[in-house]
Amino acid sequence: MKALSFDAYTLKWIAIVAMIANHVAFGFSSVLPFGILIVLYAVGGATYVIMAFFVVEGYKHTSNLKKYMGRLLLFGLIAQAFHPMVLGSSAMVDIGIFLNIMFTIILSLFVLLMYDKIKIRFLFWVLFIVACFVSFFMDLFFTGVLIPLLYYTIKRENLRRVLPGVIIGVFWLMFGGLTSIMPLMYLLTGEFAEGVYMAADMTGMTIELMAVLPSFAIGCFIGAFLLRNYNGDRGKPAKWLFYVVYPLHLAIIAAVMVAMGLVSFNLFGVI
Repeated sequence: MKALSFDAYTLKWIAIVAMIANHVAFGFSSVLPFGILIVLYAVGGATYVIMAFFVVEGYKHTSNLKKYMGRLLLFGLIAQAFHPMVLGSSAMVDIGIFLNIMFTIILSLFVLLMYDKIKIRFLFWVLFIVACFVSFFMDLFFTGVLIPLLYYTIKRENLRRVLPGVIIGVFWLMFGGLTSIMPLMYLLTGEFAEGVYMAADMTGMTIELMAVLPSFAIGCFIGAFLLRNYNGDRGKPAKWLFYVVYPLHLAIIAAVMVAMGLVSFNLFGVI
């Protein structure tokens, strides 16, 4: 039996499809069947596990880090116009300071740069903790800066490809399991309504999304498996692929949500 083998181009497309699935789950969670929601959210877990790996590869091989981060900032600003409509309406989103994944990636690159430049490790870890607090205003929170750091610091290649995805998968399994208990009980029994609604409002997630949160771990494990079978080839050039698809798909999902009456039209969460 021929072993599975994926080049970078294929893996990036898998991450993009998973990302779209995740955002469809977020945007349409209130109208999608529960089973489909679980599948979409599970698939979505593979997105950043794969994406972060190639962010680190980009950091290691880019000839101009400033231009790399500048591109992320430009497309992140464009995507931010539609991001709040798709990702929810938490208090942070409402005042326009819940930033999309491009900003998480920029922050993670600063963390990698600090790791290289700051030789006093105690100081680095203090700054890393600060970065984790900053990340709570961004997609994926502290996991968004932790995963790239793991990819960068683990030396054995076979472990480097697999371990970060497994670690973050275990985290989402445990955290998601705890988070989903009350929403699941509410959906099944109708109890704890007030507490569940308050929790959903604070997180910007729907009750349904909170209930399926543990399934996100499945995608993390899948992402680790796929990277284990990465063959090291770049495949077709795809420099601008993610940059273009990211804001474009958010704009399309937001437009459909507005047309269906699921969300009011607003840009950047404030306009």
